[in-house]
Amino acid sequence: MEAVILAGGQGTRLAPYTNGVPKALVSVCGRPVIEILLHRLKLAGVTKVHIAVSHLAYQIKSVLGDGERFGLQIVYSEESEPLSTVGPLTLIPSLPDEFLVANADVLTDLDLKLLYARHRESHCKLTVATYHRTERMDYGVLQAAGDGRVTAFSEKPEYRFSVSMGVYVFSRSVLEYVPRGARFGFDDLMLTLLKKNEPINTCPYEGFWLDIGRPDDYERANTTDSDSIRQLFSRSIKS
Repeated sequence: MEAVILAGGQGTRLAPYTNGVPKALVSVCGRPVIEILLHRLKLAGVTKVHIAVSHLAYQIKSVLGDGERFGLQIVYSEESEPLSTVGPLTLIPSLPDEFLVANADVLTDLDLKLLYARHRESHCKLTVATYHRTERMDYGVLQAAGDGRVTAFSEKPEYRFSVSMGVYVFSRSVLEYVPRGARFGFDDLMLTLLKKNEPINTCPYEGFWLDIGRPDDYERANTTDSDSIRQLFSRSIKS
């Protein structure tokens, strides 16, 4: 198997932790976050990893090198200008018929080999790993009729959403919908596939998952969830 790690973002939402450091290299439990993902990919049977880089690319290349110490072949694809999250895939030549794609800042014990298998069974062009996330409103929420009168009220309600985990399997044929040399994000791809009536597969997951793209989640990774992350890293290396 081959995989693509998307590591070109500036990580502006994660400031000040990303001041002078690419998001892929921010420290989680004493290690660059991308290292945990690399070990998970190795465990799943991936042999070659393409890392799409842009912002502070030289730092990522310097830290990770050619991948030998991870037991992987790492090659880099550098954007001359930002292409969002899916656009960088068009710069990578000779991708296989199916390949894993992951954001560099994702922490999860999801079985990537199983995700890959589920994708192949689905015969879809795209499989999205999904997670149920609960968000609590810190306000009283009102619903009103057309005349302005309140019809319902909830005090600090919780809403449950099915969200993308930032981990996917792509079929190479899906890239036919991605314009070359232009910004094109995951949202653009989803909307395009839906418009074209292309089926999109999902793989729901209920295990450990954390996206450290926001300061509160990053702080959680280094405090509340630090033991879980250390165990995740340890299991990935020993396996």
